[in-house]
Amino acid sequence: MCRAHFAKGKAGTVLAARLLAETDLLTGIERLCQENDIESAVISSCFGSFKKAGYLYLIANSESKVGAGYGDLQVRQGPIEFLQGTGVVCQRDGDYDIHFHGTMCDQEGNVFGGHLVKGENPVITVDLVLTAIEGMSFNRKYDEETGGNQFYPVEHGKNVTYNLSKN
Repeated sequence: MCRAHFAKGKAGTVLAARLLAETDLLTGIERLCQENDIESAVISSCFGSFKKAGYLYLIANSESKVGAGYGDLQVRQGPIEFLQGTGVVCQRDGDYDIHFHGTMCDQEGNVFGGHLVKGENPVITVDLVLTAIEGMSFNRKYDEETGGNQFYPVEHGKNVTYNLSKN
């Protein structure tokens, strides 16, 4: 079975940057997008190091519609090696809402990761490449089926995504 919401667009401007010390990862990405008039983008490459890492990871939750949800904020003091991160730059209610996951390791080489939280990941340095998306918007909005905010791409000029449902 395959069920999906989808939209079609094109890759646009490619923006490469290095975030400098003390910049929060997600806030920095938002500011780069604002400065370059990018509303929707793919974070295609992102790695470096953090002063500390703040993230969430999935845990069982019997009260959730899908049986799982994010647990409490996890914070690890650095320096933290940021091995790899990926995500999408979306809009929600007129503001940026970046959905970003990363893999990191501590000073002993213990690997961990999850959903990075805005304001909790000050960088030492981070290299990143963003690819703007043209012809559609990436949105995050409440999804009745999951009970959470989810990815919702929509082609420009349309109000809904395409739906796919096949066995």
